Amino acid sequence: MKIRYLLLHAYGMGGTIRTVLTQANTMARAGHDVEVVSVVRRADEPHFTVDPRVRLRALVDLRDGAATGRTRPRGPAGRLRAWRRRRLAARPPRHIPKSEPGHKAVNRAVERVVIGYLRGLRDGVLVTTRPALNILAAEFATGGVLRVGQEHMNLGTHRPDLRAAIARWYPHLEAVAVLTTRDRDDYLRLAPGTHVVRIPNAVHSLEQKPSTCVNKIAIAAGRLRPQKGFDLLIPAFGRAVEEFPDWQLRIFGTGDKRRQLRRIIDEHHLYNHVFLMGRTDELDEELAKASMYVLSSRYEGLPMVMIEAMAHALPVVGFDCPTGPADVIRDGKEGLLVPPGDLDGLAAAMRRLMGNETLRAEMGDAALATVQAYAPEAIGERWTALFTDLARGDGHRDTAGGSR
Repeated sequence: MKIRYLLLHAYGMGGTIRTVLTQANTMARAGHDVEVVSVVRRADEPHFTVDPRVRLRALVDLRDGAATGRTRPRGPAGRLRAWRRRRLAARPPRHIPKSEPGHKAVNRAVERVVIGYLRGLRDGVLVTTRPALNILAAEFATGGVLRVGQEHMNLGTHRPDLRAAIARWYPHLEAVAVLTTRDRDDYLRLAPGTHVVRIPNAVHSLEQKPSTCVNKIAIAAGRLRPQKGFDLLIPAFGRAVEEFPDWQLRIFGTGDKRRQLRRIIDEHHLYNHVFLMGRTDELDEELAKASMYVLSSRYEGLPMVMIEAMAHALPVVGFDCPTGPADVIRDGKEGLLVPPGDLDGLAAAMRRLMGNETLRAEMGDAALATVQAYAPEAIGERWTALFTDLARGDGHRDTAGGSR
């Protein structure tokens, strides 16, 4: 089966990029003809591993000094075309809702390239991986390709303009894949007639070094932005280390809130306990060193770093935020969940695990057992079943592209 994955920036780093490339690698190993298409390219090499059987290419190369493929414009007509290209590059996209982050990342010129690519597709399966690309595929990829949109964030985080576009265009897709049962219900209510399926993301590997749960280290990871709630985690951890001063918290990630988080660390005098570790290419090794993973997010799609941590036999402490941890872990089994934003509750949950190594190990073992369902091969089988059903006509088709 021919499968194309369309990503905004396949060469970057981030949860969606990693999970999509994991999926592409898995499908290629299963014998499918797989291509990953990056809308833009800003790096020489992809950050995450791409199986050699997966073809990787970009529609627009934005690297410094990259060849544009265009010769120097000659004559009035050539200069006019160049002027039009520059003008389009300075304008925002026309078809992407303003609240979608892709609206800032894609200009009118890039949007036109994507539309041209979508209009040229005639066969196989196209998997788009964010709302902006899902909407464009629904509107323009009407030449016979089977269109599957992926949602990596819960519906409640989308603003009204994006929700309106989703309600209009998602019913035209052959299928929309979401990460949680709650999201499946939410999307069906917003866009009746959409074929919505729940397929969670897979971990990139289950062959990980397990934690011994002995080291007095708590770990968290993600972009240093409000969504991840590290501004809540730091003071909560401060309350926990008052009783267990030999513990430390390591937060991995980069982002525009680093200075704010540094100030919070200083204000709570936690400079010997909380460390902003920055970016790492060895997160698996760092997870294996820790004894608990802490999820402080205000909201999630499906918290993949948490699931990756569970693959290291780490227990989880976290906020029971909308669509996320409760879809994976059971309170008191694989970890401890507290109400969203409850700093005292989060601190108490951390203290409970800090003071009980046996409980950490038991919950870590349960986490490792639960995460087996997120193996790449297991999730890959679910994708294969969906694609096969759609190819047989068991899904539905947009009226512009065939029978419903």
